Amino acid sequence: MLANFLNKSNPINFISLSVFFAICFSATSIIDFLKVEFSFSILFNRILVLLIFIIVFFIFNFIVSKNSLTFDNSYGFFIFSLLCICFAPSIISYKELFLIIIYLLFIRKIYSLQTSKSMIKKLFDSGFWIGILCLLEPSYSLLFVLIYFSAYWYQKITIHTFLTPIIGFFTPIFCYFSYLFWIGKEAVFYEIFTPKTTFKISFFSDENDLIFMVILLILTFFSLISKSSKALLINNTFKKSWSLLLVHLTIVFVLFMIQDETKNTETIYLLFPVSVVIANGIELIRKRIFINIALYFFLIGCLFYRFYL
Repeated sequence: MLANFLNKSNPINFISLSVFFAICFSATSIIDFLKVEFSFSILFNRILVLLIFIIVFFIFNFIVSKNSLTFDNSYGFFIFSLLCICFAPSIISYKELFLIIIYLLFIRKIYSLQTSKSMIKKLFDSGFWIGILCLLEPSYSLLFVLIYFSAYWYQKITIHTFLTPIIGFFTPIFCYFSYLFWIGKEAVFYEIFTPKTTFKISFFSDENDLIFMVILLILTFFSLISKSSKALLINNTFKKSWSLLLVHLTIVFVLFMIQDETKNTETIYLLFPVSVVIANGIELIRKRIFINIALYFFLIGCLFYRFYL
């Protein structure tokens, strides 16, 4: 049964789910090849995209397991990989994949602040990654506030913890501006920060996308409410992690709504908090048969959305 297989977080689970993603991604690519003229450049592009997604999976799995964002199981990674199957075909830009990796590296730093080891370095690194992300996608600078929520809940706010992320944030921005100033192209820098966002209405114009997203958000909402009623009552490290996750989810949902893309390319930023929240909701189910029903429902629903809608 699926629940028995995912009940532990083992390397075999990571390998199996990665292979399953690769099969689904390859099937989607073959379908796309039938619609366009085949070329080795396109094939190479898809293989490289697949390899980058495996790196994304590794970072996601590391963050969740290392920081105990779920119990010792693979529910979160299972959900994340299925959601990636749904949205990965629309993420074929190297820029988008690069942004996703930077985003996850940033997330890794802020959740790792629950331990005080190398705290200043982690704060600098988190600000540094957001600075790079800001240069490539300025609206995602809103994620910067997560650093201070993390520092407040896990450690404490001091002059060092306050200033270090700011220094890290402006380091890549200053370096890039200096480079553009040196070659006389300051206008490129100013263009980056020109407002370009609008509220996303077009995503919901497609009925299939609307139904899928509504179901996903409903599952997330009920999981969030169910878990919060338990997690926030106990004063431990997980309470702080859960509080940070709620703020994280709120921010990326706002970013999802204001992006000017018409469909899917930025949805993947939602997948980290959504996957972890839903996985925590599944963990609350006591009977194994209902856990299996929930997991198979998610599996069938995602595959149906990807290949039949």
